[in-house]
Amino acid sequence: MRQTLTALTLLTVVGLSPAAAQTTVTGKPAPDATTSEKSGGQNALTRPNTDRPEAGNPAATGTAAGAKLEPGSNSFTEAQVRGRLEEAGYKDAKDLKKDDQGIWRGTAMMNGKSVGVGMDFKGNVAVQ
Repeated sequence: MRQTLTALTLLTVVGLSPAAAQTTVTGKPAPDATTSEKSGGQNALTRPNTDRPEAGNPAATGTAAGAKLEPGSNSFTEAQVRGRLEEAGYKDAKDLKKDDQGIWRGTAMMNGKSVGVGMDFKGNVAVQ
């Protein structure tokens, strides 16, 4: 009986050791560090800027007009680009072509006006 109890105690201690080692704090965070919840974390890096432009002004500052498109290898299909443009409030996208920088460019309608639009490899939509 004593051997069984000793064996169980030993197994328990050995089994908990890795878990205890994983939760050990080895330092302090920087005093000015903010949590990812406050900073936006991963969302701040990957969220496409497909906010709708102001209804009366498709080239409004801070919306798709202020977006900066980044060159890169673009794997979006033409149909996906059309969908993103529609989500951003643009209608009847035409002449969509991917340029040598990997940016889709074309024209679309916003409030009855034709505007140049573009979309980069991250899905960012911008007025051109």
